[in-house]
Amino acid sequence: METEATGGLASTAAEKLSEMGQRTKRLGAAMQDPRRQRRLVLVIVCVALLLDNMLYMVIVPIIPDYLADLRTHDLALLGPNSSAQGAKENLDVKIGVLFASKAILQLLVNPLSGTFIDRVGYDLPLLIGLTVMFLSTCVFAFAENYATLFVARSLQGLGSAFADTSGLAMIADKYTEEEERSRALGIALAFISFGSLVAPPFGGILYEFAGKRVPFLVLAAVCLADGLLFLSVIQSFSSRTRDNIPVGTPIYRLMADPYIAVVAGALTVCNIPLAFLEPTIANWMERTMHATQWEMGLTWLPAFFPHVLGVYVTVKLAARYPNLQWFYGALGMVVIGASSCTVPACTSFGQLVLPLCGICFGIALVDTALLPTLAFLVDVRHASVYGSVYAIADISYSVAYALGPVAAGQIVHSLGFAQLNLAMGLANVLYAPALLLLRHVCQMKASHSERNVLLEEGPQGLYDTIRMEERRAGERPVGEEDESPSPENS
Repeated sequence: METEATGGLASTAAEKLSEMGQRTKRLGAAMQDPRRQRRLVLVIVCVALLLDNMLYMVIVPIIPDYLADLRTHDLALLGPNSSAQGAKENLDVKIGVLFASKAILQLLVNPLSGTFIDRVGYDLPLLIGLTVMFLSTCVFAFAENYATLFVARSLQGLGSAFADTSGLAMIADKYTEEEERSRALGIALAFISFGSLVAPPFGGILYEFAGKRVPFLVLAAVCLADGLLFLSVIQSFSSRTRDNIPVGTPIYRLMADPYIAVVAGALTVCNIPLAFLEPTIANWMERTMHATQWEMGLTWLPAFFPHVLGVYVTVKLAARYPNLQWFYGALGMVVIGASSCTVPACTSFGQLVLPLCGICFGIALVDTALLPTLAFLVDVRHASVYGSVYAIADISYSVAYALGPVAAGQIVHSLGFAQLNLAMGLANVLYAPALLLLRHVCQMKASHSERNVLLEEGPQGLYDTIRMEERRAGERPVGEEDESPSPENS
């Protein structure tokens, strides 16, 4: 009896092991499906972009209040004859530098991270970025002084330079069809917008009821989960070996490309209103319309919906009229300019929501139209490697967000809030005609890129040769390959 029972248990265990083995094989086979790979890539990258932008904005309602005791400390050190105004200005400068440090370090690291991504592929840099972001979030949670907060904020810039750039480049690499690429990058932009706009109320509510550490610990847990998911499937993403990665165009040559330069300039100019309003609009609302704390905390949240609408509209229009990508970007800049000029005329929270929604709607038009255009320009004018070109895009964003927290307050103090908004609006409207340079980009075909490779540089190793052969095979009419003579018969 015991022997039969033991044999039955062994048989059951063997069946379960066999079932687990079959499931593992099915999962492995499913992970080799390119469509499933691309979807998983998109999920992982979108979560990384969401986390990065939530961490960027979650400190907005937390840090000023958390560092308010520095003002008291400064007053105590300066003595009874010191003014509270001087201590407050000193604290404001520290907060501005803290907010800008992430974008400044990201701006400095991006040229190096773009080149690194082009050389080693997209997997390792994304893993590095997620790891550094996790560490920076943990440091934020347990920081007890300004210096540690500054280190955490700078670390986030380092992680973003790798995670954001490699993530966008990975999407562009996996989604090769222009319509699918526009849709995938549009989804990524929606996650960026959601992270930026929902983070302040998310951080403010958790900070109010659970303390400073909880918002950062929640973000750290999500970052860890995203990193573990990426580690579990990273081998499935590596569809090509290191030897087959083509030689990417150096970042300085991409910056010298007039088409890429125009796109980079548009990305910078269109994000300046958002970057300059974020650190200044709360004080202006309190001063001019006596806004409550909840109104200041929810200032940007309604703008999430027109941003998503702008992404959706641009993706749909680009699918039907891909030759008008430049026009969608130019229209977005005009909308941003008009909305920015309208902000100072608002006298209530309800009125203010409309121009802020217009700014975010316009940014969605510009970003959704021009980010896929960068990948297309690389495809037709350079080698199809996307690390450096999306490092340029990240640099464009970083310029705006590095200047905003440092310069916006000084400009408002010197010239006034209305003059700042009018200048930003005018800059967008005046830059919009520059996108006319891109109106013939759609006429550049893949064959143009192939001609450049054949006549100017030659194939860069086995990868480019295979890509050219695949492209030629795809351009042949059906059945033509059957009519071509085989090597044996030639």
